[in-house]
Amino acid sequence: MAFFQWKLIEVFTPFFMPFVWFVVYGLFGVLFIITIIRLFWKKDWKPFVIHVVTIFLLVVIPFNQLAIHVDFLWKKSARNEVVTMIQKETLQANVSHNSSLIHLPACYTHVSSGGGDVMIDKQGEDYAVLFFTFRGVLDNFSGIVYSPNDEGPSRRSFGGDFKEIKKLDEHWYFVSSA
Repeated sequence: MAFFQWKLIEVFTPFFMPFVWFVVYGLFGVLFIITIIRLFWKKDWKPFVIHVVTIFLLVVIPFNQLAIHVDFLWKKSARNEVVTMIQKETLQANVSHNSSLIHLPACYTHVSSGGGDVMIDKQGEDYAVLFFTFRGVLDNFSGIVYSPNDEGPSRRSFGGDFKEIKKLDEHWYFVSSA
């Protein structure tokens, strides 16, 4: 569930996720209590071990980072194509209320969550490009940034206040703004 949370948030909105988490964790908690009772009553240890292993895996495996890395790898070639089009200026800002926003063509909308838009930031002759992984409600967002000079984006790039900047690959960074 934790691995797919960003896809679920994109489909259902962030406001619906607390209810989903409540149901999932509530059901897991009820079943865990039942397995503890079953362990002492019927001496059936298998369901208890499965629950303990599940809890251990949820604590140990960084599902959020794994999901971000998988998203980056799966969409990297398409994102490179978008960056090339932006650098050649075949794709330009096309959203009337924001001069740094580009709504991508239909065949590329999957590379940026929350509507298929990317943000651009002029850096010398080239553009840094932000592909959203989470569009946010007000000012919270996260995404994958292409940096033409392979320097990480500044904390204030793209109108954000980045709390996390992590290098993924040459020219590519994960950023999170809160």
